Amino acid sequence: MIAQVQGRLVEKNLTDVVIDCQGVGYFLNISLHTYSQIPDQENIRLYTQLLVREDAMTLYGFASKEERSVFNLLLSVSGVGASTARTMLSSLTPRQVRDAIVSEDIATIQGVKGIGAKTAQRVILDLKDKIIKLYGEETSGVISSNTNRNEALSALETLGYARKIAEKACDAVLKHSPSASVEEIIKLAFKHL
Repeated sequence: MIAQVQGRLVEKNLTDVVIDCQGVGYFLNISLHTYSQIPDQENIRLYTQLLVREDAMTLYGFASKEERSVFNLLLSVSGVGASTARTMLSSLTPRQVRDAIVSEDIATIQGVKGIGAKTAQRVILDLKDKIIKLYGEETSGVISSNTNRNEALSALETLGYARKIAEKACDAVLKHSPSASVEEIIKLAFKHL
């Protein structure tokens, strides 16, 4: 119904924004990822998704069409509601969510507050094929590098590094060298730690 909202940024909070469009202030719920992407300028555009329930109409705003697409995919999973999907997009970038699902990385998905093992498995089971079909070749490299990434992560965690910090370092390495071996990932990750 409402595909995007463009106007003057009136209010910006961690979980929501108000955008004035020709005198009408739209209240949009946002993720932390979108919050970090919103520029501190007066005029902005957010892509939106309107959810209608018996007792409420809620408008969600996203910095990119990709984030909105991932949000809608997450909503299609039984047991995942709007607040869980928003929490997931607050903890991980849309790309990280897609990569975790395609590579069947249950630990990353389960690392999001409010998602247990069963829900993480259901998300992977329901969305893996859909994401591969939608994003195709963008995610094909993820599957091959996932085993190396997981082994490197385990090694870094064994060395005492926090999982989130180790994940960021490994992802930074794999971004530049997608076919790196476990040893190369670990060695290069130290530069990012």
